[in-house]
Amino acid sequence: MSSGSTRELAENKVILLYLIEKLNMPVSNPQVTKIVLENKFMNYFFLQQYLNELCESNFLSSSQTDGKTIYSITTGGRQTLDYFLDIVPAGIKSRIDNAIILLRKNIKNETLITADFTPESENEYIISCGVHEDNFSLIDLKVMVGTRNDARTICENWKKHSQAIYAEIIESLTKIRE
Repeated sequence: MSSGSTRELAENKVILLYLIEKLNMPVSNPQVTKIVLENKFMNYFFLQQYLNELCESNFLSSSQTDGKTIYSITTGGRQTLDYFLDIVPAGIKSRIDNAIILLRKNIKNETLITADFTPESENEYIISCGVHEDNFSLIDLKVMVGTRNDARTICENWKKHSQAIYAEIIESLTKIRE
């Protein structure tokens, strides 16, 4: 392996550490992949290899949530980033910083909407839906339905259309009734 490719390998790994550190929140594999590929920092296969190597080296931690791999930077990863940050060109840091502003908004929007159900009995399912903003609950809704299919449909609708449903609930609740 030549020194140029060794430097590129190190730079790409530090770019990933920088990206995940700057997000300052757990991030999914598809979210990291999107920002890396949109900015042409590296190809998909190297990206996945580097993420795995960073996890194996304990610079990143990974966990599974809703079938997605979620990454967070570890203390060792932060120390390594601090030590090697200078190998990342300023232009790349700037592109990451700009891309993160938009990505952080999207990540927060994804994590603010919750919908899940639990079976209470064969014909009773409790659905819990919520919208949370900056550690504040805009709405926490619990509903009981009689079929698993209804429970799934409600959860899917909430995840896809929570803003519209929330607006309809508020409109209905604030309507003056006689």
